[in-house]
Amino acid sequence: MAIEIEAKMRVEDFGALIGHLKQQGGRRLGKVLETNIFFDTPSRQLLAGDQGLRVRTSEDVVSGNKQIVVTHKGPRQQGELKSRQETELIVHDEQIAVQLLEALGFVRAMRFAKKRESWQLDGCRIELDELPHLGRFVEIEGPNDVEVLQIRQKLGLQQAELIKASYSQLLAKYLHDHGLTSQDVRFE
Repeated sequence: MAIEIEAKMRVEDFGALIGHLKQQGGRRLGKVLETNIFFDTPSRQLLAGDQGLRVRTSEDVVSGNKQIVVTHKGPRQQGELKSRQETELIVHDEQIAVQLLEALGFVRAMRFAKKRESWQLDGCRIELDELPHLGRFVEIEGPNDVEVLQIRQKLGLQQAELIKASYSQLLAKYLHDHGLTSQDVRFE
């Protein structure tokens, strides 16, 4: 179990950000297409408790290699940045992971695709994310608030609004606000 500490911000495009990453000595780690399947109890107890349970399949866009991770995220902790306990388990078969969670009584709440380009800068990981309907975001994840906020400043993002909501929460709000009933959000 680890504590995930991150700053998430919306950005218009990634061009200037990638320029800053390169200037600061950032190292590009790769690019993946993700499929995220979120689960909850039939009565939505996880959502009510500010928790998340997902199966994420990440496919490398160059090699085609896949990694499948089951993740539980605990409630958000107080503070300027989004911090929460995170427990992850690497599995080898998405369908078996889904069947296991369903056998335990969890139901699929939402499925969505995400394009992610990962970078490393100093002690932080920087994720450049693009989601259907929502657009582009940057997440800076690191060992503590100070290092995350330092990288945020190095990348010229100190004025960007910090977003504490998860992508699944942002998508659920978008779908609700636009009268869309599908809980399976993909790129066109």
